[in-house]
This record gives sequence, C-alpha cells and structure tokens, in this order.
Amino acid sequence: MSTESVGARYHGLDAWPSRDILVVVVEGQMAASAAVRAASSQIEAAAEAVTKRMRAGGRLVYVGAGTSGRLALLDGVELMPTFDWPDDRVVYLIAGGEKALTRAVEGAEDDREAGKRDIQNAKVDAKDAVIAVAASGTTPYTISALETGRAAGALGIGIANNPSAPLLAAAELPILLDTGMEAIGGSTRMKAGTAQKATLNLLSSLVMTRLGRVYDGYMVDLRATNIKLKKRSERMLMDIAGAGEADARDALARCSGRVKPAVLVLKGLSPEAADKALLDAGGSLRGALQKLA
Repeated sequence: MSTESVGARYHGLDAWPSRDILVVVVEGQMAASAAVRAASSQIEAAAEAVTKRMRAGGRLVYVGAGTSGRLALLDGVELMPTFDWPDDRVVYLIAGGEKALTRAVEGAEDDREAGKRDIQNAKVDAKDAVIAVAASGTTPYTISALETGRAAGALGIGIANNPSAPLLAAAELPILLDTGMEAIGGSTRMKAGTAQKATLNLLSSLVMTRLGRVYDGYMVDLRATNIKLKKRSERMLMDIAGAGEADARDALARCSGRVKPAVLVLKGLSPEAADKALLDAGGSLRGALQKLA
C-alpha cells in the first residue's frame, strides 16, 4: 500500500534541517489538493446521489476508524451550525465508540462484527447514505459497516487513499484519493488526512447547496447561536434584500432569526406566507424569490 510505504526520497529525513522537512511536508499538502481535484467527478457523482437520498428524508451516516473516523465526525458536526441540518439526520459511527475520539482503542478497527452491529443498531435503511472513510481502504470495521449498510439498501460511498482498496470495491460510489507515500511512512493524518478532509468538505457542501441551503455565496440556513452569527445573519439579509440594518434586524426578529423567510418578509410577505413560499419551493430561497417576481 502506498500510504504505508517509505520512499527513498525521505531517507535521512530526521537529520535534515527543519526548513527542508517542512518543504517536503508542504509539498505533500499540495499533492493532497491535486488528488482531490483528480477525484472531482467522483465527488460530484457521490454528492448528487446523496442529495437524492436526503430529499427523501434520509440520514448522513459517517463511518471510520482512528483519524479517518475523527475527520468524518468533524465534517458532520459542522452541518448543524452552518446549514441548520437536523441533528437527528446525522449518524456518527467510529470504531471503538466515543472514547476513540480522543484516544486509540486497541483492536477496534479490526472488529468486523462491531461495524456490522453499529450499522444495525443505527437502523440504517434505504433512505440513508453511508459515507465510509479509510486511508488504507482495508479497515475491517469500516468495510463491514459499509457492506452492511448497502445490504440494508443504503447508498454506499467509500473514500480511500490506495488504488484497488477493498473499501472502494465495496462501495457503490468509490472516491479514490491517490495521495501516495507520506513523508513519514504510514502517518496518514498528513496528506491522506488532508485529502479526506477536503473531500468531505466538498461532498457535504455540495449536497447542502443542492438542497437549497446556500444562496449565492451565503449560508442562508445557518443557525445563529452566538453574537457573531447573529451579526452575520443581519449582514446577509442587508446584502440579499438590500435592507437597512434596522429593517434587517426587525425581519429576523419576526422570523425567529431565520434568514430565508426574513428575506421574503422584506419582500412584503408575512412570516407565515414566507414559510409557505419556501415550503412550496422545496426550501429554495431562489425558487421562492423567482415565484414572487
């Protein structure tokens, strides 16, 4: 496996000057970006398929072990504050359970039965999308979880950093991030992890955009849970609707802080009518505005 190999180029690395070590690590990060770009068509196909499941009421089921599992969880937890994605529509499965988030759990990633059991306990079904991540692509827990999810009818996406990885073969929609050897052999938290994180960002962001949770470049479904986000909501409303600060603040107050209906309120609708217009447009602010035009 390329991710486990040690290249001749890195011979004597520990004795190099610090600047030279940093140069090859930075090069690795650039290579990670190139690997993601090369996989863009696979990421697009996966996002379109996930979007269909989410429109049918499905859940995002993130699966992984070690660094890959932690990166997957990190992507999922950002969906609520950024896009107001419901907490009950995200499932996190990591080998070894919650304690594995902060420390290694001996042998957890090798437990195929645990992968199967965790998917079954989560009651994964045909509406759901399982996103399984493993740098090596050989992790038994993750492969078993993906296989079990697919057997239940769920969409199965596999993200791995080695060509011909079993995880990719087990996936309905495989995403290969061919990052090659690490500067520190097997340390896949480095460029393999960077490529995984970027891919998860792209995948989930495209899904949320397709679901109408983005308008222009604005996160119009954000949940304003602090002062910074409340101010951001006001600025978005001022930019999108051309409103003054006081009017924007008033519209947000009338709409319980929600940007999309507040835009429509500033266009003359009542909060109730704004909610209905958004419902009729499938949650799309653009669609609702077009119907008003």
